[in-house]
Amino acid sequence: MIIDQKQFKDHDMSKLVKGAVVPRPIAWVSTVDENGNDNIAPFSFFTVASMDPITFCFSVASAKERTNGEKDTLLNIKQTGNFVINIVNETLANKMYLSSKPYQFSDDEFDKAGIKKATSNLVKSSRVSEAPVSMECELDQIVTVGEGYLILGRLVCYHIQDDIRMDNDKVDPEKLNVIGRMAGDYTYIRDFFELPNPRFDKGD
Repeated sequence: MIIDQKQFKDHDMSKLVKGAVVPRPIAWVSTVDENGNDNIAPFSFFTVASMDPITFCFSVASAKERTNGEKDTLLNIKQTGNFVINIVNETLANKMYLSSKPYQFSDDEFDKAGIKKATSNLVKSSRVSEAPVSMECELDQIVTVGEGYLILGRLVCYHIQDDIRMDNDKVDPEKLNVIGRMAGDYTYIRDFFELPNPRFDKGD
């Protein structure tokens, strides 16, 4: 099947795209508003945008149920200019899921989901105390893309649990125990292999 842009309206393109672009890493983004109220929410349209300077990006969809069309994460970043990207492992998966539920603007998702806070070193936003990796970021820019927003932030402080970091400054993938996002469900990231690999040769 081939679906060109003239046929998009006849298909559920959201499911087709999200089902193909997998597994997606999850940015568990913690923010704070100008009054000091904390917020945390997961975003799976997330990646590294640059290594010089080190910059991350993640996409925030519009909040159509709100008059201003903006989610708390976006509003907070606009107000304070900073955020923390926390990496989600298997131990934190249920809490991450709870934090994704719709809450009132004044609600603290850390408290709602039972997430332990830790003070960040260089930004005002709290980080997740139990996260294997947390990355403090300062806002670089916000780009409007259709009805959503692409947020880019520069890394200013990197936190990694001692048992996750290897001697050569690599992250131990087996101890990281990170999870990924599929179309609607989630997946373990546990099996690793190198390429080229004879198992994948045609005919094997």
